[in-house]
Amino acid sequence: MENISVLRDIIIIFTVSIGVVFLFQKLHFPSIAGFLVAGTLVGPYGLNLISDREQVQVLAEVGVILLLFTIGLEFSLAQLKSTKSLFLIAGPAQVFGVLLLIMLGGIAFGLSLKSAIFWGMLLSLSSTAIVLKALAERRENETLHGRSAIGILIFQDLAVVPMMLMTPFLSEDGVEGMSQIFWTLVQSLALVTTVVIAARYFVPKLLAHIVRTRSRELFLLTVVVLGLGTAWLTSLAGLSLALGAFIAGLLISESEYSHQALAEVLPFRDSFNSLFFVSIGMLLDPRVLLDHPLLILAMVVTVFIGKFLAGAGAVLTAGVPLRSGVLAGVALAQVGEFSFILAQEGLKEGILYRDTYNVFLAVSVITMIVTPFFIQWSPRIARRTEAIQRLHQWFPGRITHRSEAPQRKLKDHVIIVGYGLNGRNLSKVLGEFELPYVVLELRGEVVQMELGTGVPIQYGDATNPVVLRQVQIENAKVLVVATSDPFGARHIVQLARELNPTLHIVVRTRYLKELEELRQLGANEIIPEEFETSIEISTLVLQTYKMPKQMIIEKAEQIRREGYALLRRGELPEMAHHLRAGTLVDVEIETCRVDDDSPALGKSLDELRIRQRTGASVVALMRDGVTQSNPPKKSVLEIGDVLALLGTSDDIRKAIGLLVDSRPE
Repeated sequence: MENISVLRDIIIIFTVSIGVVFLFQKLHFPSIAGFLVAGTLVGPYGLNLISDREQVQVLAEVGVILLLFTIGLEFSLAQLKSTKSLFLIAGPAQVFGVLLLIMLGGIAFGLSLKSAIFWGMLLSLSSTAIVLKALAERRENETLHGRSAIGILIFQDLAVVPMMLMTPFLSEDGVEGMSQIFWTLVQSLALVTTVVIAARYFVPKLLAHIVRTRSRELFLLTVVVLGLGTAWLTSLAGLSLALGAFIAGLLISESEYSHQALAEVLPFRDSFNSLFFVSIGMLLDPRVLLDHPLLILAMVVTVFIGKFLAGAGAVLTAGVPLRSGVLAGVALAQVGEFSFILAQEGLKEGILYRDTYNVFLAVSVITMIVTPFFIQWSPRIARRTEAIQRLHQWFPGRITHRSEAPQRKLKDHVIIVGYGLNGRNLSKVLGEFELPYVVLELRGEVVQMELGTGVPIQYGDATNPVVLRQVQIENAKVLVVATSDPFGARHIVQLARELNPTLHIVVRTRYLKELEELRQLGANEIIPEEFETSIEISTLVLQTYKMPKQMIIEKAEQIRREGYALLRRGELPEMAHHLRAGTLVDVEIETCRVDDDSPALGKSLDELRIRQRTGASVVALMRDGVTQSNPPKKSVLEIGDVLALLGTSDDIRKAIGLLVDSRPE
């Protein structure tokens, strides 16, 4: 009956979660907040629908482990090394900054020194699960502020160990034995080192043997055991389960099997992870809110402001630009799940009383519930912060790299944002053709390295209008956004278009789904990596079958022409916009440009017989900025003409193939 009871609880949780999250999605609210609210509804202080909370919490713990495991899989040791300054500088600065603020505030309000320190430790920790989930939903894990938040969260997970060890010493009675703390830390370090070394050299060989069996089930079980087992071993050392899971994922990420491992674990992660957020929501007691509304409101506001300032300040200390610092500060402005464990220890030791413990839980859960909303609104907060000019005076080193050389006058130059592989290759090409250009890069070590090579590179955040003006964007001809930060790319495009309406903007993006928004913000050309990857895959497959090289090249170019013609939404005639916004749900409207190599060039619409051959209708013709609806059949197509095509997706694709494919039908 016990198993049936657990099954019943899980069904109730998922059923209620479906309804609440569905409603939140319709209202454009974050799904995490929906799970937290669902937990409050089904919990003991709500409708009391759950009979065995302990079993649910065990499953929720598995969800956290899987979340951190997948984050580690998506991460890499190279990325972790790139965040070492954040880990070593921003992490301690954030934890000790919050601790100091809370300690001073607590003493001012009459708390003892030990109690104030304990409250500082409680509130210094942020929610790893909620922050990473929110960043993942917004595809901001690899952004600068995302990496900043992750670096600080890793440090916080490590800081939990000494905090747990210090808790008994903060009780009224206190205990003696500093050697005990030292010995526990040594044990923790030794066990973690052993795990890392063993996994580093043992895991790749193990996975290689497992893969040779060609058993998907065996591979999945091995990956799960590696993740859960590493988490369990690190917990024996006094570290958090989440940190152990992250380490396991990080080590597997360096192998060639990381992508398959991620694909196998993702469905389990999403299911179990939802249980974690629901279990957090169960902790919220609405009666505590009714008993102490002003106190809880004041504490929530204080926690958010204090942690935001400490988090943003810590990230800025590590040399991160103001915008990214603000975004990271907002992301870290809640109380963490590991604070609950620490609070329970404080309750046992008599540092916290039951009433204060309940107030702490209420404040913590509320900060978790509202965090996804604040992360959603954080770009606006960042823009408002940047608008305050005096902040730029406080942090002058975050804006641009200071150069001794006087600024030269630039005209019709190219601005390259990001000096990764794409930016580096473009700069070489521009240099060979002696075309003027300037590079903006946020990695200070890269800027310092390249300054001696003659590359016109500057340290600067392209989302800042001051930085863009310093590279003379008003005189620039082309802007190339070559970064991997989707949020930053959108902000840069919007800002650049406002500063220079005639600027030609080329943007790199990962996903096709981002094309429409970037186009609306003002991008002229968008290069989707997802699309280019599909072309490369097709090419490699054809090569495997020993197809003629010339045929492969022609087919790749055909796919590229058809695809990019289909993606040219920015050239859509005005009438097409009205059609797109209408009620025709079974048809689509797309555009196709007539280039100089188009087989339709010089032919009339009557000759092409597009409707008869493809099923799509030509509803408009745009030439030299003038749109002609229902163009005459005798209209002869010229270079630069844009046709608006109406029909089903298949019909339109056939029509575009007819207009851009030079091979005979």
